[in-house]
Amino acid sequence: MNDFFKRFTNALDTPLTLQSRLFVFLAALVLIPTFIVPLWHMTFVAQQYPEGLNLYVYSHDLVGGDGGNDLTEINVLNHYIGMAELKPEDFSELKWIPLVIGILGVLTLRAAAIGDLRAVLDVIVGSLYFGVFSMWTFYYKLSYYGTNLDPRASVEVEPFMPPMFGYKLVGQFDVWSYPALGSYLFLVFGALLIAAVFFTWRTIRSGVSGSGEKS
Repeated sequence: MNDFFKRFTNALDTPLTLQSRLFVFLAALVLIPTFIVPLWHMTFVAQQYPEGLNLYVYSHDLVGGDGGNDLTEINVLNHYIGMAELKPEDFSELKWIPLVIGILGVLTLRAAAIGDLRAVLDVIVGSLYFGVFSMWTFYYKLSYYGTNLDPRASVEVEPFMPPMFGYKLVGQFDVWSYPALGSYLFLVFGALLIAAVFFTWRTIRSGVSGSGEKS
């Protein structure tokens, strides 16, 4: 067992192959658009809003469709049912998410330039933690806003959980919630990193097999 861990640790110090470095570099480039494209998209459709009200979640902002007017309209509707107003400044996530993405980008570029297998795995683990924690905070915010309603509101509704993914009927509104382009770019980012690990690891295994045959 100790011999296995020793070989595994030594393998982590293996420099990336040229092909793997290219994949890691492309992964860093994929992160750039995530600063300017939405990560999530929610649509609210009702009889009085047949074209739907759209809410886009960016890494740094909440933006309504129709030039921002949809967010204003959503907040008016939320006021009637006692839900707190959706204000970007109340979401601390919008302050640290861009910073974390920037740090991941720098670490990814470093791995592409001078890194080894260990550096790429560190980026993958950090990215997974960031993704899981971000989704948890998103779930928590949806739950908080939907279940903490003002009992003095004009329209009384039962506390509810807005959909995090998929469709749900909320009052008179059909609500859809799905990942937007930014989230898919993160999936591409992860796939490129995994590809980089695969090609370098395959080279390591080929070397081990070759040594075994020679011996």
